Amino acid sequence: MSLVNPQDSLERQNEKLLQISHALMRRVEQKTEQSGFAYQQFERAALLESEVRERTRDLERTLDLLQDSNARLEQANRETETAQANLTEAIETINEGFALFDQDDRLVLYNSRFCRDLQDVEPILREGLTFQDYVKSISNSRFLALPNGQTADDWAQLRLERHREEHVVFNVSLIWDRWLQASEHRTSRNGTVILQTDVTDIIRMERQERDKMRHQEARKLQATLDHLNQGVCIFNHDKTLVGWNKRMDRLLDIAPIRLRDTLNFDDLMDQFREELIFGASFTAERFIDWTNRTRTREPIAFEVTRNGDQIYSIFAQEMPDRGFVISLTDVTSERAATRALSEVNEKLEGWVEERTAELEEALGEAERANASKSRFVAAASHDLLQPLSAAKLFVSSIADQTDNRSIKQVVAKTETALQGVEQIIEALSAISKLDAGRAVFDVQPVSLAEVFNPLRDELAPSARAKGLAFSLVHSSLTVVSDPGYLRRIVQNLLSNAIRYTDKGRVLAGVRQVGDFARIEVWDTGCGIAEEDQDTIFQEFKQLAPGAANSGLGLGLAIVERACKGLRHPLELWSKPGTGSCFSLVVPVSAPAARLLDPHRAAQSHALRDLSGLLVMLVENNRSVAQAIMHLIESCGGEVILAETGEEALETISEIDLVPDVFLLDFQLGTGMNGVALYEEILNRWGKVPAAIVSADRTAELRLHCKHLGIKLLSKPVNAQRVCDFLSEGFKPTIHDFT
Repeated sequence: MSLVNPQDSLERQNEKLLQISHALMRRVEQKTEQSGFAYQQFERAALLESEVRERTRDLERTLDLLQDSNARLEQANRETETAQANLTEAIETINEGFALFDQDDRLVLYNSRFCRDLQDVEPILREGLTFQDYVKSISNSRFLALPNGQTADDWAQLRLERHREEHVVFNVSLIWDRWLQASEHRTSRNGTVILQTDVTDIIRMERQERDKMRHQEARKLQATLDHLNQGVCIFNHDKTLVGWNKRMDRLLDIAPIRLRDTLNFDDLMDQFREELIFGASFTAERFIDWTNRTRTREPIAFEVTRNGDQIYSIFAQEMPDRGFVISLTDVTSERAATRALSEVNEKLEGWVEERTAELEEALGEAERANASKSRFVAAASHDLLQPLSAAKLFVSSIADQTDNRSIKQVVAKTETALQGVEQIIEALSAISKLDAGRAVFDVQPVSLAEVFNPLRDELAPSARAKGLAFSLVHSSLTVVSDPGYLRRIVQNLLSNAIRYTDKGRVLAGVRQVGDFARIEVWDTGCGIAEEDQDTIFQEFKQLAPGAANSGLGLGLAIVERACKGLRHPLELWSKPGTGSCFSLVVPVSAPAARLLDPHRAAQSHALRDLSGLLVMLVENNRSVAQAIMHLIESCGGEVILAETGEEALETISEIDLVPDVFLLDFQLGTGMNGVALYEEILNRWGKVPAAIVSADRTAELRLHCKHLGIKLLSKPVNAQRVCDFLSEGFKPTIHDFT
């Protein structure tokens, strides 16, 4: 047991220790015993006094430290009180309601504006109030305007659910059309700060702006409706009229509907039921049933007649709010025009049928006359050539039997005249055969050198006689054509060039373009105007007839018909005052075919049998298109040609038949390209054999074609590759896609 109570103050403990020390000293002094025990007690007392003094000094130091700590604590308390006062003043200066809940959701601090608009909640606010009790008191406040269909408990439950979120901002509706915006924020110590802002003025201003905008939109809508040529009525879900336009007033000939805000659809129908005549396909009862439907209404359109002479087209459609809109269009004039047009069409059809019959009869007579003419020309040519040959022999014998120079000159002129007559007869015979379709073409490999060399020797003197430079460039190519007609074509083109060129030169040569040879004849003659470039290919037509340009005008007519029969594309370029160029495209014979017998060359591997194959060719370059068409048709195939993707799709739709194979040029002008066209074909009719023909050698195009599973044929096109592609087992198949 301790002699000093630790609970006493330091002063009290020191006082007790001094009393104990003095008592011990008196006791020692009173004792006179000299025994060793007494001395020991004295020593112990002295030692105890020393310890007491040391303890006293320790206690004094401790007391000093304690006093210093108390002073510091007192200073900290004063600073805390000052900070709390400053914080209280600060939150009081905030124009918003402020409250702080701790991490246990108990109210710690709030200002005077917090819940000021909820006068029955403000008195219960106190430190330590739980958040749940705070929400419950607000939900039961008489100043809270609960949303329709929501109870106080529902509101409190929703509020507590939102309290779990990290950050919350929402508006609270109060009575007397007032609004508070409440926002919650989490503190770093997981407390909650709540701010309450009066947003009544903002809400009211926004409402006014919305009303103003709604009014402006309503005016715009009304102006738009009044601008329409149709009468328009808008009904809400109760079938009450809520909107209309002036045109409806005029169409129905009634007082302005705007004066009758409660007009109902049924009232409107009762008013006009006697005036409106519905058709058998859509009766008035069916119209009324449509407006009374509770399920979704499908749009309807029908026509009615009013007063026997006015026809209205009516269109009705449901709106999202279960109301409906009805438009009324006066189509009286349109229907009258339609009836008049129908009557005119019937008359025109009758006239067309009569005229067609007359034209068919006239065409038949013309065809018979043309056939008769062709037969007469052929027979006359044959009959005239016999005496003409005899006359030439007689004239030739006269020249051999006389030495008279004047007589020989007459004989020479006579021979020239007879030779001209012979050429005219041969031309007439040729043109008659081509027109009658009786020309027989012996298509085989033809060496161009065998055609050019004789013509060079034959025509060079005529060119030199006119002082023209004449060049016929040698070519070692072998083409596929009829030898006789090919020679006549080139001969007529060269003769025309020499005849119509007064100075300069005439040049003929060959350009190889892939598997085709382009034979060109150039001259520096007078040229041909664009409007005359079709006329020159007509028989008996000459642009500048005269002594210098003698002839019947059959040369180019024979060239045009022979090229058409041989399927050699013929082109003309000409510029008045500069010259002209006539060209034809002829397929080049395969190398192996040149070593075979001419009668077997046409059966070489290069030209496979494509009989029965229908090919759609989409190519906007006329020369290339004609060359490919000739290649396919010479092998027995049939070609449908289109210059654009849009034209190709339209053609397929018109004929109701999908071709067996598609050859598509990649670049097709301003419209869709070949790849886009194939994708459209793929979408409409499924996968069809096809190839893209293009000079584009980019990796992007190759990958695109590979992705689509179609072949890419690079330009210049190789005839062998085209034939191999077309004959890869494709069978003509009729696709029905109707």
